[in-house]
Amino acid sequence: MDIFVQQLINGLVLGSIYALIALGYTMVYGILELINFAHGEVTMFGAMICLAILNALLLHSGLPPLLILGIGLVGAIGFCMVLGYALERIAYRPLRHAPRLAPLITAIGMSIVLQNVAMLIWGKKFLSFPDIIPIQRFTIAGANITNLQIVIILLAILIMICLWLLIHRTRLGRAMRATAQSPELASLMGINPNTIISATFMIGGALGAVAGVMVNAYYGPAHYTMGFMLGLKAFTAAVLGGIGNITGAMFGGLLLGLIESFGAGYIGQLTGGFMGSNYQHVFAFFVLILILVFRPSGLFGERVGERA
Repeated sequence: MDIFVQQLINGLVLGSIYALIALGYTMVYGILELINFAHGEVTMFGAMICLAILNALLLHSGLPPLLILGIGLVGAIGFCMVLGYALERIAYRPLRHAPRLAPLITAIGMSIVLQNVAMLIWGKKFLSFPDIIPIQRFTIAGANITNLQIVIILLAILIMICLWLLIHRTRLGRAMRATAQSPELASLMGINPNTIISATFMIGGALGAVAGVMVNAYYGPAHYTMGFMLGLKAFTAAVLGGIGNITGAMFGGLLLGLIESFGAGYIGQLTGGFMGSNYQHVFAFFVLILILVFRPSGLFGERVGERA
């Protein structure tokens, strides 16, 4: 029982991170029907920028550690919002009316470019998150949970609730949904589609930054290639929930995290020790194959009028 609860906790933490990144994919796809494969690298830049700010302030500022962490998080969010805007404005907007293959190839190209830019800035070494968060451990049903895991889960849930309210209860959200249905008709109603699309990329960038900081704080090392696998997993989560559907991305991320966690925890027993927890990536892509074969629209499908 304690192993089950432990894997449940681990899965919720991992799924919360996947859900935040998947929301960036699904929001962009909901409006442009574009899979922004560079979104994983935006997440990576969030982690790297936060690390750079933390290391600089820890050496020279003398501020309280938690305040430094808050400044690093805000700085990462701001940078990734600007980066998201720049990607849309420079790389994607000129190709908006091009054949679908062109922006898809461009997205892959921008992913490679951002990886190499990060490598030139921070090098090829793994960068460790500074020890500024005092870790406290609690026991629940025989399983361990830390204060950092609790913060990640609660913060992710709060952000997802706020995003849902933004999409469904604000003028910006209504404009995003109208643009998703028809940019031409939305422009006739006084909505500037370019502004809405840019705002969508910026919101996705902010979500990616938070997820990147969470990954770095929880797992430790950051690397210029870390966004690649995170991006693929989050894309799988978006497809699992129903890409283009906000609620689907949230539940798809949580579900994928749980599938990976339980798979990693029990694969050794199921295979008699032949396969270990290092095969956990297999489950994500196995789920992707099953979804594409048996339910291409995802668990929640894509509800017209609720895409964003």
